[in-house]
Amino acid sequence: MGIDINQPIFVISVAAELADMHPQTLRQYDRLGLVSPSRAPGKSRRYSQRDVDMLREVQRLSQEGVSLEGIRRILELENQVASLQRRVEELTAELSRRRDPLDARIFAAGPAGDVVTLARGQRPRARSQAVVIWRPGLQP
Repeated sequence: MGIDINQPIFVISVAAELADMHPQTLRQYDRLGLVSPSRAPGKSRRYSQRDVDMLREVQRLSQEGVSLEGIRRILELENQVASLQRRVEELTAELSRRRDPLDARIFAAGPAGDVVTLARGQRPRARSQAVVIWRPGLQP
């Protein structure tokens, strides 16, 4: 079993060493909201592996000349994209669960006013038949 990358286990000195930064830089990034570690009961910061990876990304972007405000905005947008991707996956899974051959039934009115069920792709025999698509939960 591997380490949970979200588990806050590193104190600031260890996280700073892993990210190849000075601990004061980590404090500054926390104040700016770039990387916000968890807090232990005594108010000391605890960093997860995800936090350390984020610190490395902040450092990379900073070395490429991106301002701290620009980095904050990039991280914010990346978080939004990740959240939206999770939502799309949830909705896709829900949609696939709801896709049932009985979800959309096709009915036609017969010549005597009777209701006949049609298979998908089947057309009514007589022109006088009206086709109605019924979906559960929708009122006619």
